[in-house]
Amino acid sequence: MAEQAEVHAFNKDYWEQHWQQAHRNRPGAMEGSSPHPYLARETSSLVPGTALDAGCGAGAEAIWLASHGWHVTATDIAPEALARAAERATNSEVSGRVQWVEADLTVWDPGMRFDLVTTHYAHPAMPQLAFYDRISAWVAPGGTLLIVGHLHTSGATGHGHQPPAEASVTLADITAGLDSTRWDVVTAEEHLRTVTGPGGQAIPLHDVVVRATRRASGRSHRR
Repeated sequence: MAEQAEVHAFNKDYWEQHWQQAHRNRPGAMEGSSPHPYLARETSSLVPGTALDAGCGAGAEAIWLASHGWHVTATDIAPEALARAAERATNSEVSGRVQWVEADLTVWDPGMRFDLVTTHYAHPAMPQLAFYDRISAWVAPGGTLLIVGHLHTSGATGHGHQPPAEASVTLADITAGLDSTRWDVVTAEEHLRTVTGPGGQAIPLHDVVVRATRRASGRSHRR
């Protein structure tokens, strides 16, 4: 009988251990990772301004945005990930356009709104839909919310662990949470793609991509 994966919480200890292990297992891989493919497609028509990368990890998306003219606040709960990201930004000569912030996104408040708020596969220690609702409140009127996430199937595991049930959401769940009187949904798609994992192993990823524009006259989406 296959050994069942341990159900875990996405807390600070989990993410710090995750990034430390990733660095031990594949030294240098974090520094060379590419931004997720949806980022360029979904932001190419936007005028660069202020951006928040919520759960920035090793910084690939934040650095890409900075290199394309955005002034980026990049947040993550794991100091290990932020250290790697800041080092990578220095090497890519965009460090002046990125502010790296260690933050627990379940309680942190940026104190401002952004022209773009984006998150890529971020999982904080709170239900996923509540997280998306929370960060959507940080989008300025006329600004853009870009969500890229995993669609976990029943029993799916990652890094030898099983994500909690509240980390799994569908495309319909996400779009239903965007009030049509306040948001215009521009992109709502699911994609299945294959990436190369450790040892050359092919890993299928089922992605959900949602991009929405906050109406200029809309009120805060926070409930």
